[in-house]
Amino acid sequence: MNLGQHVRQLREQKGLLLREVAAHLKIDTAMISKIERGEKSCKREHIVRLAGILDCSESELISIWLADKVLEIVRGEEDAFSALKIVQKELSHGTN
Repeated sequence: MNLGQHVRQLREQKGLLLREVAAHLKIDTAMISKIERGEKSCKREHIVRLAGILDCSESELISIWLADKVLEIVRGEEDAFSALKIVQKELSHGTN
């Protein structure tokens, strides 16, 4: 599930309208609609606000947002899995 799908699901569960979420993020309704449909990317600064209005984990939303960005870069690349293994190894070494 991408960030847009997740945001839409959470928004609908809370019974919020697109215009309510858009107002909270200080963007227009068309933009949040495009984010939900996966046509536009959400800015990182909006993740904190989204987590607040949707009563969900900021960490969860950031993880999905980052995954979307990585997927956008590696989708269709023959060596995507090899590259991701290298990244995973580098990240593991960086946390020690």
